[in-house]
Amino acid sequence: MSIRKKSSQKQRALEILVRLKRLYPDATCSLNYSTPVQLLVATILSAQCTDERVNLVTPALFSKFPDAASLANADLTELETSVRSTGFYRNKAKNIQAACRMIINEFGGHVPKQMEQMVRLPGVARKTANVVLAHAYGINAGVTVDTHVKRLSERLGLTEHTDPIRIERDLMSLLPQADWENWSIRLVYHGRAICKARSPACDACELADLCPSAFNVPQVTVKAKIKEF
Repeated sequence: MSIRKKSSQKQRALEILVRLKRLYPDATCSLNYSTPVQLLVATILSAQCTDERVNLVTPALFSKFPDAASLANADLTELETSVRSTGFYRNKAKNIQAACRMIINEFGGHVPKQMEQMVRLPGVARKTANVVLAHAYGINAGVTVDTHVKRLSERLGLTEHTDPIRIERDLMSLLPQADWENWSIRLVYHGRAICKARSPACDACELADLCPSAFNVPQVTVKAKIKEF
C-alpha cells in the first residue's frame, strides 16, 4: 500500500471514529458482569450467541458459580445445563472450567492482565482477551474484531483482509490506541442499527460519504460523494 493511500485511509478512519462517537455517545459493553472472571465467562458464552441471550443466562449462572474457584470445582454436567441455551454448551462449559482452573492454579485466582497470558486460557483468543482486558482492566491491547467489525471494516475500505488478526493489525495502525475498544463497540452498534449484513441502510447512513461500498449497493442514494483526502 502506498504512503499516500495509507494516509488517506487513516484520515477517513479518524473521521469515521469522530462520527461514530457522535452517533453512539453512550455505547458500552452490553454484557452484564461484576468481576473480571464473570466478564471472561460472559464473553466466552457470547461466541455465536447474542449478548441478550447471554445476559439472560448469566444471572442464574453467577448466582450458582460467582467466581473462578466455584466454576473450577463445578459439576461439569450442571455447568453444561446452566449454559445450554447459549449454544455449543459442552465446549463452552469445558473451556470455562478449564480456564478457571488455570486462573486458580497459575494466576492466583485472578484473570491475568497481559495478552500473552490471556490467550493461554482455554477458549480465549485475541477477541475475547481484548474485550476482557479493555473492560475489566482498562487496557487497550488491541482491537476487538467480531463479525460486525469485520464486515464494516471491509465495507468501509479500512482493510483488504478477511483474517481477523490481519484486520486487527490494520485497524490498530489507523486508530489511536485509546480508541481501539470504543471503536469496536460503536462499530457493533452501527452494524446492528444500520450496516446490516444483508440489507445495509446506506440511504440512512451517516458514514455513507466515507464508505466506498455505499456506491456498490443498488437503488440507494447516498448523502454525498465520498470525500477525497
